[in-house]
Amino acid sequence: MISKNQLKLIHSLDQKKQRKKSGLFLVQGEKNVAELFESDFEIVNLFATTDYINKQASLLSAKQLVGLTIDSTAEELQKAGTLKTNNSVIAIVKCKTSEVPEITHNELILVLDQVGDPGNLGTIIRVADWYGIKKIVCSTDCADLYNPKVIAATMGSFARVQVSHTDLTEYLASQNTPIYGAFLEGENIHKSKLSSSAFIVMGSESHGISEAVGKFVTHKITIPNFGQAESLNVAMATGIILDNFKR
Repeated sequence: MISKNQLKLIHSLDQKKQRKKSGLFLVQGEKNVAELFESDFEIVNLFATTDYINKQASLLSAKQLVGLTIDSTAEELQKAGTLKTNNSVIAIVKCKTSEVPEITHNELILVLDQVGDPGNLGTIIRVADWYGIKKIVCSTDCADLYNPKVIAATMGSFARVQVSHTDLTEYLASQNTPIYGAFLEGENIHKSKLSSSAFIVMGSESHGISEAVGKFVTHKITIPNFGQAESLNVAMATGIILDNFKR
């Protein structure tokens, strides 16, 4: 059974300031929790139904999580979590601090400027994982990686992609590798010569790449349009651009 204090803690982790204060975040649903088991994240507590506990008994024992698992009803989990359909398992997990990465040979690093929507950030992390991108660097005003909506949208990819937040102007100023940026007035990506080692900068849908960050972009690129839509969702645009780089 979930106690009042535990329920209070779970609810508090919906807020960024409480996540930062406690150093904890939520992972909800069987898919995301299954990915968590294969990662190096430290699980503090699991709240799960009897059916889930019985089904995962050997795994919970192998991961030494039996003593950290609280038997809960589906109704309790529904009340505790932030997802409408979560009725089997919730994990409380320790946050990790990721240092800003250095780029290696034949590596692409994704750089996100002012991507504030949690769903977009989560989807971008999932897309990056699909294309084998291991590192994402976000501006300080991007959505928080540990926002429950971000974690849910990654569909488990948060466990495989390193995400860090930093001042992008300082970070990009120290780089010697080509820096590509998505701009409406950029060169057609279908006709661009793309490097196998590069930073790829994506901006917010409403503002694009900020002027301060745009100064460090060495190659402006764009996705050509063939219809009348004014713009693309940033996560969709990221997928198209990554596909061109990988192709």
